[in-house]
Amino acid sequence: MSSVISSNNPDAVEQAVNVLNSGGLVGLPTETVYGLAARADLDGAVSKIFEAKGRPTGHPLILHISDISDLHRYAVTIPTAAIHLAEHCWPGPLTLLLHKSSDVSRLVTGGRETVAIRIPANDCARQIIRQCGHAVAAPSANVFGHVSPTTAKHVHDDLGENVDLIVDDGNCSIGVESTIIDFTTARPQLLRPGGFPVEDLESIIGTQILMPTGESRASGMLSSHYAPKCKVVLVDSVAEAASVLAEYRDSRVLDHWDNPPLYAASLYTQMRLADDEGLSAIIAVLPPKSGLGMAIRDRLTKASFL
Repeated sequence: MSSVISSNNPDAVEQAVNVLNSGGLVGLPTETVYGLAARADLDGAVSKIFEAKGRPTGHPLILHISDISDLHRYAVTIPTAAIHLAEHCWPGPLTLLLHKSSDVSRLVTGGRETVAIRIPANDCARQIIRQCGHAVAAPSANVFGHVSPTTAKHVHDDLGENVDLIVDDGNCSIGVESTIIDFTTARPQLLRPGGFPVEDLESIIGTQILMPTGESRASGMLSSHYAPKCKVVLVDSVAEAASVLAEYRDSRVLDHWDNPPLYAASLYTQMRLADDEGLSAIIAVLPPKSGLGMAIRDRLTKASFL
């Protein structure tokens, strides 16, 4: 059974670093969701991530670094626009897909020559990565394809004995994964909507970010993902939710559609709670398509995919 330590414990960072440097796995708090972290330069440790999650080895991981000065250590031929975004948005819920350097293992990238990189906006996470001295690979700390974890308890419930240490830093403040922008294409593409609204990113770089084309090449691009055990039914309004509710026994409505930050922050917890209570369905009112609503709609759509 994994150990859980509060981020307020003065030994938390040191214990996490010791686990990482010995090739172990750490449940790492971030502002988006909890990650399952391993030192990215230790292939044996990275392999444990795939084993613990039941994740296909061809599905690439995200590298987490602690300072923008490390970017050129792990990526090459970085476009000016990508650097501009990094300078404005890091630390924060933004991941950049770039051409990888020779320092990045192909196990991390799923055999690809591209690597996804971000700096988390969680002080504890950055301290751990900084003191570790190397980037960590950290997908969400849950069973592959299931609901992402936004508390230390979620990590423990999903992966318990497969994680050496879980650092408990409370609830994740954003609650959905990072936005992923591909800068290895002729024009930047949105691979995954997330905690950083695309409209804001476009205003920073002064150009349109296109919808993705080509194969799945980053976390969260599969059609089915983030799914609870119960059925997820999508509706466009509270009125429609009320009418649909009667069709499902033991169901509940998710209705924070008018408050996207609250919706995002509570989404995965509500999905897990529905499963814990044995509900047959959750009726999710889709938020507006703009801003954070785009990420919420993406997660709900993938969670409802059969």
